[in-house]
Formats: sequence, structure tokens, C-alpha cells
Amino acid sequence: MNLLYSIIIPVYNRPNEIDELLDSLTKQDFTGYFEVLIIEDGSAEKSDLIVEKYKNQLHLKYFFKENSGAGASRNFGMTKATGNYFIILDSDVILPYNYLAEITKQLEKKYTDAFGGPDAAHPSFSVLQKAINYSMTSFLTTGGIRGNKKSVGKFQPRSFNMGLSQKAFDITKGFSNMRAGEDIDLSFRLWDQGLETQLIDAAYVYHKRRNSFLGFFQQTFAFGTARPKLNKKYPTTAKLTYWFPSIFILGLDLSILLSFFGVYIPILLYTFYFLLIGLDAFLRNNFNPLVGFLSIITALTQFLGYGLGFLESMFISKK
Repeated sequence: MNLLYSIIIPVYNRPNEIDELLDSLTKQDFTGYFEVLIIEDGSAEKSDLIVEKYKNQLHLKYFFKENSGAGASRNFGMTKATGNYFIILDSDVILPYNYLAEITKQLEKKYTDAFGGPDAAHPSFSVLQKAINYSMTSFLTTGGIRGNKKSVGKFQPRSFNMGLSQKAFDITKGFSNMRAGEDIDLSFRLWDQGLETQLIDAAYVYHKRRNSFLGFFQQTFAFGTARPKLNKKYPTTAKLTYWFPSIFILGLDLSILLSFFGVYIPILLYTFYFLLIGLDAFLRNNFNPLVGFLSIITALTQFLGYGLGFLESMFISKK
């Protein structure tokens, strides 16, 4: 099919991020047509002046709407799009020059009605952003399931970097009203309708994510609260592995307690694991010791946020 891309970008109070993302879109090594839709989700700090700066370089559409969350804003954008294949991006990503070309190459080779791509840390990112990126993508922390491992069964695209055909949107009606986990929910509904997803390795983005420990904790806590809701909605998808972060944190607490009674083996095992994370992050980030050290903290933050969010949603929250 003749692929006509509509790039959908919801934004909330982040004009500087949109500036970097739009600039990267102007540098695409891609000769085909694509349009860009910016959906301003009720921001107090609007991006209209930034968008205006690129009006002569890109086929741009700008919409301002009342705040309703990222999922509803993406759906709104897809109803306003004219393309037949939607590319959905978060506002805090930057695209490599060959992003659209790599997507086209793979979809022409193997067409699916949805895809996802991995993320990476740009050299310009802060050391904390690099540490957070490591924690979210490393095999040692997530098993590599967030976009850089193929042997995990069906691939679940994430909304910071995913594609969806017009056909898939028409059938599923897009994202649900979940505030977290809405992209996973969409993957399940795509599969229920017999539609395929795939990982396109080469379609990676540079993803800034959060730039503070508190922001990262809040983000992972939200991810954790979403999983029990998804398990309840789709019981056959529930896995024991989703309990691991919670068990990890409870085990760490128990290990610390046991050390006060002279039982040191459990806390030594945890110490070895975190040192291994620090070493691996150090090696993977051009031997930067600060990234290695911060990756230990961000990994702990990630386990703590997700694990507590999961337990809160399982046993406390009634929503």
C-alpha cells in the first residue's frame, strides 16, 4: 500500500520539547509525504509560537483542546489526520535522521497494522536521563522487554514511539480512557481483533523521559498501578513476572531487617546485583562513572515505584 504518514504528537506544557522534536522532523532523510499534528492538551504554557516557527518546513496542523489526557488527545489527532498510517510520538523524543525511512523499509517488507520502536539516550542527554534510560531498557532491570528484545512473544508497542494504521484505529477506536497502561490495553484489543504488531528495531527514538528522581518515581508508580487493572480486564494476560518488582522490594526490606540479626547473605546478594547494574551501565555509557552510579539509584527507584504502585492497585485502590 502507499503509506501516507500522519504524525500525532500530544503536548502538555512542554514547548521546548516540541521545538527539538519538530527540528528533528525537518532533518528526516525521507522523500515521501507526511503531516504533523500537534495536539495541545489544555496547556497553560502553549506551543503555538514554536509550531509557527516550522510552518514553512513541515506540513503542520495545530489544535488546542481542553485537557483530557494523552490517550484522548492521540485519538483526537487521529480523527483529524488525513494519512492512512499514524505515527504516535511523545513530545519528549528526538528522532534520528533515518526514522521514517526505516519504518517505511520494514513496513514494505513486512506490513502490520501496528508497530513499536525502541528508545535510546542521545549524547546530549543529562547523566540522570542516561541513567533513567538505562534502567528502563536494560536486560538487568526490565529483561529488555521495552523495545530492544524480540524473544518476548508478541510485541506490545509503547505510546512514546508507535504506529497504528487507519484500519486499526477504525476497528479499535484507538486508546482507552486509562491514564496509564493505555498503550498495552490497545495492544490487547488489536490482538483480539486479529491484527498484528511488530517491533521495528531500527525505528528508535531518543527519549528524554523524566529528569528528576521524583518524576521518575511517579511515572513508574503509575505504570505499576496500571498492571493489576490490565490483569483484571484481560485475565489471560496476567503473569507471575508482574509481581517481581513488588517481591524484589519486599525482599530488600527483609534483607535489611535480617542483617540486623547477623544474617548477611541476602543483603550481600542485593549488593552484588546493584553493583552489577552500576558496572553494566558504566560500560554501556562510554565508561561514565556518574551514569553507572546513578543507574543504581534509578534502578532502585524504578523497582520501588512500580512495586509500590502494583501493590497499591492490587490491595488498596478501589478505582
